[in-house]
Amino acid sequence: MAHVSFSELQQTIQQAFLQAGVPPADAAVCARIHTESTADGVTSHGINRVPRFVDYVRRGWVDVNAKPEPVKQLGALEVWDGRRAPGVLNALWATERGIEVASEQGIALIGLRNTNHWMRGGSYGWHAASKGFVLIAWTNTESCMPAWGGKDPRLGNNPFIMAAPREGGPVVLDMAMSQYSYGKLQVTRLKGERLPFPGGFDGEGRLTDEPGPIEESQRILPMGMWKGSGFAVMLDLLAAVLSEGLPTNGIDALQQGSCVGCSQIFIVVDPRKLGGASAVQGIADSVVDYVNASVPNEAGRPADYPGEGAIRRRERSMRAGMDVDDGVWAEVQALAADHLVSDTQPKEDDE
Repeated sequence: MAHVSFSELQQTIQQAFLQAGVPPADAAVCARIHTESTADGVTSHGINRVPRFVDYVRRGWVDVNAKPEPVKQLGALEVWDGRRAPGVLNALWATERGIEVASEQGIALIGLRNTNHWMRGGSYGWHAASKGFVLIAWTNTESCMPAWGGKDPRLGNNPFIMAAPREGGPVVLDMAMSQYSYGKLQVTRLKGERLPFPGGFDGEGRLTDEPGPIEESQRILPMGMWKGSGFAVMLDLLAAVLSEGLPTNGIDALQQGSCVGCSQIFIVVDPRKLGGASAVQGIADSVVDYVNASVPNEAGRPADYPGEGAIRRRERSMRAGMDVDDGVWAEVQALAADHLVSDTQPKEDDE
């Protein structure tokens, strides 16, 4: 593992994006998001995604100069075409647009079609919650997970985000529909470790906690088994309907990269227009305090609310730096120096 500081990582990623042709201001934003994700412990969607993003730019699957265009407006519901711009920039823009509409009308639904991988979806939950807004968002993806009862991939793992504001730390849930994301499988495999619990089936149909065989079989386990499978189906269907965009089968038909042309939904609510800011804070604190007061299952490992672990990891990373895979770090450094390198990322997966 390589040990790097927050600033060194951000500057190196930003330089890699600049070398790929991303405009300076946009490169800075994207580098910040990737670095924050890494600092929060989500290296799979931080530094580890940088080489693939650069590869997609070079292939023409990501248009670094594109901006979203309006398609339709129906009151607080809007549909926009992402025009294959960088997914991070599109998702931040859609979140901000939702905040703008919700500030006036109390609620907004922004459908974003024809966009790209948003990297860590939780980034947009943190962004909205830090400004006092609730966010419910999700994306569909290409097929990477079998439907319950099937063997071949027919579902995306369709990450789903819920975030609520709270002074002292927003409450942010960020989860894929699989028990573990493919990014988590990759990180665990690179460390030479096993998953805490079985995460899918190997090529012989045996449930396993070894990440490599699951990546090879593409038989990742839906979270909650049939429940996660059903949830993934509905998220895909509604993402496509509400954005007038592509469902998973349409993304598959493109035969391009991970999440290229995907559909995303951003529902933003201003809860201060309901009970007021103090009521929101009181409810959030009561929920967090009640969860934190749980009797621990293991000594020294208290129950956390969603997002609490990320806050701790961010504080530690900012203070002491962070460990990243040395092979990935070398690849990102080479990209920053504008050396063409091979894509050593795993299969074309979604999350």
